Amino acid sequence: MKKFIWAIALVFVILATGIFIGWMMNKTGKPATSISSESILTALHERGFLVTQTSVMNESVKISTESSSIWQKILWGQSIQASGVVEVNMGVDLAKTVAGDVVVYGNKVTVTIPPAQIFNSRLVGDINVENTQGILKRLFESDDGYNQAMAELIKTAENVSTSTDMMDTANAKAKEEIQRLVGYIAKDKTVEVDISK
Repeated sequence: MKKFIWAIALVFVILATGIFIGWMMNKTGKPATSISSESILTALHERGFLVTQTSVMNESVKISTESSSIWQKILWGQSIQASGVVEVNMGVDLAKTVAGDVVVYGNKVTVTIPPAQIFNSRLVGDINVENTQGILKRLFESDDGYNQAMAELIKTAENVSTSTDMMDTANAKAKEEIQRLVGYIAKDKTVEVDISK
C-alpha cells in the first residue's frame, strides 16, 4: 500500500513539475517579432494602389471642328456641347516602392513613397450631349459625339485633379495613411513618410 501511495505521489509531483515548467515558459511570452524593412515593404506591396482622394466634379466642355469657311461649316462642321459628372480617384501605387524606400534605424522607420497619381476616372450618371453637325457630316458620318464628349470631360476633370493644390492634398493624405499603416506594423517606432521627387 505504501508503494502505491508513493507511486501516486511521484506521478503527482511529475505532473505538477510539468505544469509549472509549462507555465514558466508561457509566462516569458512569445518572442517579439523583428520589424525589418523587408517586412514593411512586403506589407506595402500587399496593399497595392492606395486611393487617398476622390474628387467628384461637374464638368462641361465644348468641342468644335468647324473651320472658318462658311461652306465647310455648313457641310462638314460639327459642334458638341456636353456636361456630366466625373469621378477622379487619386492615390499612391505602393507596388512601386523598392527596398531602398524603407529604412529601419533604431526606433525610427523612414518610408519614401512615390507621388500621388490618378488611379482611375469615370463618368457618374448620364452625360448631356448637344451635337450640331453639318449636312454632309450628318449623312455620311453618323457620329453622335458621345465618345468624344466623354473623353473630353474625363480629360478636363483629370487636368483639374492634377493641379498643384489637388496634388498637394492627395500627397498629404497619402503620407498620413502610410504613417498609420506602418504604425500598425512597427508599433514601438516613430514613422516618417516622405514623397519621392
